[in-house]
Amino acid sequence: METRQALLVDAFAAEPTVGTPAGVVPDAAGLTDDQLRAVAGELGARATAFVLPAEEADRRLRFFTPTGEVDRSAAATVAAHAALSERGIADAGEWTVATGDGVVDGETKESGTVWVDLGRAEVTEVDLAYDEVAAALGVDPATLQDVGADLPLATAALGESWLAVPVNYFEHLSGLSVDAAAVDELCDAVDADGVYPFTFDTVGGDATRRSTLHGRAFRAGAGGTEAPIVGSAAGAVAAFVRRRGALDSTIEQVVVEGGHFRDRPGTVSVDTDGDEVWIGGRGATALDGSLSVPDSNDDDIIEV
Repeated sequence: METRQALLVDAFAAEPTVGTPAGVVPDAAGLTDDQLRAVAGELGARATAFVLPAEEADRRLRFFTPTGEVDRSAAATVAAHAALSERGIADAGEWTVATGDGVVDGETKESGTVWVDLGRAEVTEVDLAYDEVAAALGVDPATLQDVGADLPLATAALGESWLAVPVNYFEHLSGLSVDAAAVDELCDAVDADGVYPFTFDTVGGDATRRSTLHGRAFRAGAGGTEAPIVGSAAGAVAAFVRRRGALDSTIEQVVVEGGHFRDRPGTVSVDTDGDEVWIGGRGATALDGSLSVPDSNDDDIIEV
């Protein structure tokens, strides 16, 4: 039974136990799909990135959830490259990575921030009643209509599609009482993967780098449980507000914060012209260990 290094890395965070946890296996060469799936299930993160050699890119990443393979994961991509850089496996600079969604460009800065090209955001205004959306989130409809930037309800997508819901003040965003069944119905109505209420009121930042948006992510089918900060959602919604002209022209880089109501605060930096989107974030290793991986025809439980 062979052993592989396995990590849990918190993406969009500069320290462990906050941000969005992702699994990383720095050397997954030779592992079968069944073994990759088993390792991802053992690590238990929403997504685990398995690093593999590639001919058409600097490396290949395969992403597995505990239930199966997915084509992309922004958090796991950031986590993997933060971990590779931290361990001296990959130098700072530009890189390419082959994924199930094609070859993706990225860059690791000397500071440790990992930037990933997520492509073009698709933004579509939707025809939903504010009363219906407000009832799903447990807020007064006026909190969704009285938004200074006069933003409409829209879906914003970078892979996953999110129903972007502008909220006027942070106190109203913080006081959500989500109806899980109603959220699922909203997502079905507009073909979205989740609902993303957000506000221009923020918690974090400092005198030189203040956050631009605060968002909360509720995926369909999650029973109303809030996800930690979601990189693709942050990037898509940042593109939406940039496209609508809702940001001051002096704001060159959008900083989206989230995860605070899960006690896992994090930030996603977004470079976008309203169409193309790059997201950036740090990664911090929370767990570094080894897994004893059973043979591919072995049904034994993986040992940590």
